[in-house]
Amino acid sequence: MDFGICVASRPADLDYVVEAEQLGFTHAWMADSQMIWSDVYAMLALVADRTTTMHVGTGVAVAGTRLAPVTAAAMATINELAPGRAFCGIGTGNTAMRIMGHKPLRIAEFDRYLADLRPLLRGEEIDYEWRGHRAPIRHLMPDDGFVRFDPPVPIHVSAFGPRALDLAAKHGDGLITSAPPDPNAIRGLRAAVTERRQEHGRSTERADFPISTLTTVCVLQPGEAIDSDRVKREVGAFAIAALHYTYEQYVQLGREPGRHLHGMWDDYVAAVESVPVERRHLRTHLGHNCWVIPDEERFVTKELIERSCLVGEPAALRERVTELGEAGLDQIVVLPPLEAKERVIRDVSRELIALG
Repeated sequence: MDFGICVASRPADLDYVVEAEQLGFTHAWMADSQMIWSDVYAMLALVADRTTTMHVGTGVAVAGTRLAPVTAAAMATINELAPGRAFCGIGTGNTAMRIMGHKPLRIAEFDRYLADLRPLLRGEEIDYEWRGHRAPIRHLMPDDGFVRFDPPVPIHVSAFGPRALDLAAKHGDGLITSAPPDPNAIRGLRAAVTERRQEHGRSTERADFPISTLTTVCVLQPGEAIDSDRVKREVGAFAIAALHYTYEQYVQLGREPGRHLHGMWDDYVAAVESVPVERRHLRTHLGHNCWVIPDEERFVTKELIERSCLVGEPAALRERVTELGEAGLDQIVVLPPLEAKERVIRDVSRELIALG
């Protein structure tokens, strides 16, 4: 099992990424959300320069905010800075678009975007349509130190629902998702991906299509409760972000929340919807994966933690990680809150990475 970190892009946290590399983390997924964090490609350039072995990439880039040629040039530049270590995580913008009051890219639009991005990231020529005009495009100076297309930059497509999962199988070199850290969920994902890869005439070998899942981890002390104050401080931000996403799915698609949310759901919806609808997008994702705002601390429940996070004593965590790997998971991407991030990755390194 590989372990990566997802980083809320911020220049002050470069040393944190360097420490993660030293602790054995294999990937740094730098988050892209233009209205809450620093620019992801500026951060990636700095990270590429400060690391030597770690794979560095977007976690994930937002297709709706940049043209495919722009994303391709940006990632090929990172590949020049860190040859063979760059990867491109790409998604529709579940958070980045919504915090501007817009919906993520539609599936048909994302399909076209990925169809353009894949060959562009390999330095190939495509017929590209923009503003109603179609013309052939390619990078004109690929061999002059501006960009690097060899080795190719792998694309990890962000997907949650079945239609996006199909696009990951069709266009991607891997899947980045945020599935419940449960072997049955991972087993179902791996089976679905294999079936869709076969339908698209692509390799069904596991090694050719890694699955990574975003979560966070807390190593319990002997006898510690899963909802202790310390645990809530270390996993609360991620757990609440999962609640934010569930609310967006409820509003946009009418999807009912899972049973683990039933005891709090009406109270949570009332809190969010106390804000006028025209400004609600400025409220929903406050603190996103960085901290829990005071008004939402009461929603960090045992049930929410168990559903979204990996929490347990060391031996139990190691057993669960083994089960996830056997079910088809290749990488656990850890996203701790800002205040506890160093402590979390040190615990993960000591109890999970160092012991294999």
